Amino acid sequence: MNVENTKAQMRKGVLEYCILGVLSQGELYPSDIILRLKSAKLIVVEGTLYPLLTRLKEAGLLTYRWEESRSGPPRKYYSLTPLGERFLGELDQTWEELSQAVKKTTRRN
Repeated sequence: MNVENTKAQMRKGVLEYCILGVLSQGELYPSDIILRLKSAKLIVVEGTLYPLLTRLKEAGLLTYRWEESRSGPPRKYYSLTPLGERFLGELDQTWEELSQAVKKTTRRN
């Protein structure tokens, strides 16, 4: 069994939650989202991020606005919707419960 594969799967499982968490701090351009996730060691590439942003937007959890750029095409900035904020609050509670359950079942004496 490959531990790196398991670690990658664990990261993927919490990626949407982490994206919502990052955006709860304010609107961001996708490359800024990637930088924040990478700095937290949640390695993400654009090819992974964009489908997740689209799925979260289609679910009504995110919105975006266009901003003109001085150095290229307009940029899309994402932010949480009120529904996204409520959803994130529910995920925060679920994460706490899950985290406690995992700690409780994996402690070694």
